[in-house]
Amino acid sequence: MSVTAAKGFTAAGIAAGIKANGNPDLALVVNTGPRRAAAGVFTSNRVKAAPVLWSEQVVKGGAVTAVVLNSGGANACTGPQGFQDTHATAEKAAELLGHSAGEIAVASTGLIGLPLPMDKLLPGIEQAVGALSEHGGEKAAIAIKTTDTVHKTAVAGGANWSVGGMAKGAGMLAPGLATMLVVLTTDADLDAATLDKALRDATRQTFDRVDSDGCMSTNDTVLLLASGASEVAPDYAEFADAVQSVCANLARQLIGDAEGASKDIRVEVVNAASEDDAVEVGRSIARNNLLKCAIHGEDPNWGRVLSAIGTTRAAFEPDRLNVAINGVWVCRNGAVGDDRDLVDMRYRQVTVTADLAAGDASAVIWTNDLTADYVHENSAYSS
Repeated sequence: MSVTAAKGFTAAGIAAGIKANGNPDLALVVNTGPRRAAAGVFTSNRVKAAPVLWSEQVVKGGAVTAVVLNSGGANACTGPQGFQDTHATAEKAAELLGHSAGEIAVASTGLIGLPLPMDKLLPGIEQAVGALSEHGGEKAAIAIKTTDTVHKTAVAGGANWSVGGMAKGAGMLAPGLATMLVVLTTDADLDAATLDKALRDATRQTFDRVDSDGCMSTNDTVLLLASGASEVAPDYAEFADAVQSVCANLARQLIGDAEGASKDIRVEVVNAASEDDAVEVGRSIARNNLLKCAIHGEDPNWGRVLSAIGTTRAAFEPDRLNVAINGVWVCRNGAVGDDRDLVDMRYRQVTVTADLAAGDASAVIWTNDLTADYVHENSAYSS
């Protein structure tokens, strides 16, 4: 159920001492081939962590042999030394694995602005290389957690080939990816251009539509590696569906583990004039803190949904808007609809449906409620 579900991959997760609490904090994923094709998508934040800048260049080459991931430190906003540390990380892994540093991707997560303890990280890479296993995917997924309460893995595939993946993320979940590290692997025999198209299409509809708190990270990294070990070149549509399935599964797990959340909120925008309009409206609803507080209090306050819609540039007529909460149309034609007391909000998932009555496009954005626990988490955890 992780990055080693696909043939041609080994992985490890160890405690290198980067985290003061002694928990696992260093992961390594290695593509043993025969193919080493790769694609990547990174944060759109203009302030990018050193490992993002490094890995962007690595992925441009179309080949990735290994990914070194650490938790316990973001290596973001650390100046020239931070980039040197990323380079040293790649060089160390390359030396131990017998490959070029130009094919080693690096990803980091944790506090911003603090240098990494290289005296622990570099020996940790050697330890991780020694621990590599075809069954090491779960340990790798555990090692990349920060405020995550659970590790996140998923798998999909077709006849004699598969796509596996692991992710971390629990806060700073916003469009432009999230404070997420994701590694996807496949044993399908496909080139880098094919991987890139499948990954970008999947990311656009999954990770880019997770919006927990409107905050965008400096470290977002999503990588897709292909080993070709199955010797199967699946139909593109079938492969793309599998990649999307794994990404959607992982994205849903990210929202399910969002910091302090007690409700997972599925924002559906239907009958929009365009997909862009649907996404814009969905994001506005998902980021409305008043609505998120109302949902935490199990209050079906549809007025806050209309208020959020009204701040967008989307095409709609106010007197044609309809809103449903958990299937009850509490707002019809921009006014009071069915009895709001019919809305049952006791359960974890809440669905908010906004009908713009302006076309036939739609989109789904996932978010969560705003709780006192979220405030506590992010006041106690410096980032």
